[in-house]
Amino acid sequence: MELIVRSFSQLATEELYDILRLRSEVFVVEQNCVYLDPDGTDKESLHVFLRDEEGILAYARLFVKNNDPLTVQIGRVVSRVRRKGYGTIVLRECIRQAHEYFQAEEIILEAQTYAKFFYEAEGFVQTSEEFLEDGIPHICMKWTK
Repeated sequence: MELIVRSFSQLATEELYDILRLRSEVFVVEQNCVYLDPDGTDKESLHVFLRDEEGILAYARLFVKNNDPLTVQIGRVVSRVRRKGYGTIVLRECIRQAHEYFQAEEIILEAQTYAKFFYEAEGFVQTSEEFLEDGIPHICMKWTK
């Protein structure tokens, strides 16, 4: 296994394809949610993914939120193989990169409600009531130093 961190311009064409395919397989097809996944944010994001010889196991992106350099948002957290700890590896690296690469003091995310405990295990706390995004229940969460 290999943990990789790349800016958008550093991604190889095949890596970008595999990332977009995994996100579409889970967020669009599996969750039956029609939305435009390539939303323009990828170009400003740092992409963190874990891969093996068969492809990407887990992925997430992080980016500066609303031009506030002290706040970084993590998004598109997804795992091809679940319940193996791959998502946790990627999430922990996102937290590390938020501090080291961005020097963030605060990390936020919009979690699907069912994943609340996954994020809480890494120190995130719920900061909003439940809301619907693209028909799926979400909550806002925050991690601070």
